[in-house]
Amino acid sequence: MENQNFDVIIIGGSYSGLSAGMSLGRSLRNVLIMDNGKPCNRQTPHSHNFITHDGKTPAEIAKLAKEDVEKYETVQFYNGKAVKTSKADEGFEVEISSGEKFYTKKLILASGVKDLMPDIPGFAECWGISVIHCPYCHGYEVKDQITGILSNGDMAYELSKLIFNLTKNLTLFTNGKATLSKEQIEKLNQNKITLNEDEIKEVKHEGGSIQKIVFKNGKEIPLQALYAKIPFEQNVNVSDDLGCELTEQGFIKVDMMQKTNIPGVFACGDNVTMMRSVANAIAQGNFAGAVVNKELTDEEF
Repeated sequence: MENQNFDVIIIGGSYSGLSAGMSLGRSLRNVLIMDNGKPCNRQTPHSHNFITHDGKTPAEIAKLAKEDVEKYETVQFYNGKAVKTSKADEGFEVEISSGEKFYTKKLILASGVKDLMPDIPGFAECWGISVIHCPYCHGYEVKDQITGILSNGDMAYELSKLIFNLTKNLTLFTNGKATLSKEQIEKLNQNKITLNEDEIKEVKHEGGSIQKIVFKNGKEIPLQALYAKIPFEQNVNVSDDLGCELTEQGFIKVDMMQKTNIPGVFACGDNVTMMRSVANAIAQGNFAGAVVNKELTDEEF
């Protein structure tokens, strides 16, 4: 790549990063989008709850989005991963695996998160297919099915309330001793939501489609869909490299303008919010791109 200096470098070229890139490309900003081609939803067969693209594969939506952004000649792409980000004399330095370095006035982190799979055989193979994270993205497709929730505590209770609207054949699996309050358990019982505290041994499936849950005590329960809230980590080590603050939940902390606590560094998409959806990522990216362009304009005028 001949040019190593940019107005904006966007780390992450999925929905949020591409959306930010379009805003900036249309404003004639010199932009570099870096992406390693491994989005967190790469196993998901269909994406939903996004007007005009409902039911398309995530890869198809991303392909169409990239084709749109490629039309803007001031936007370039790098197929690879940023391994280090740091402050520079005038802006920021981004280093890739080859050791090559790029420089930018502004930095947008649209790098998403990495889901950390539990040590349960079969879980990872079903993730995004029949083990799902979001009732808004996938709930309609599994409505009225034999459904489970893998969670505990307050999060499990809130999910139970939300998913109960989609199916009445519902079991909450806490995979060990439940940490719900007495009042929460009574409410689950009132709504005939089964509470199962057995430890899970395995998720039996066929090609990612869940068939049943096998427990360490030998019991088995048939299942068609399983919601799960699992831990995650940031794809880019922004807290150590840049000094970006994280929330208690591990998201990059941003204000209403998608700004982090580091001047010149913005973040958008799955790395900043619990609302992990294609539509939300695109909206955040579009806004972040516009805010960055406004900031550059104010500095240059």
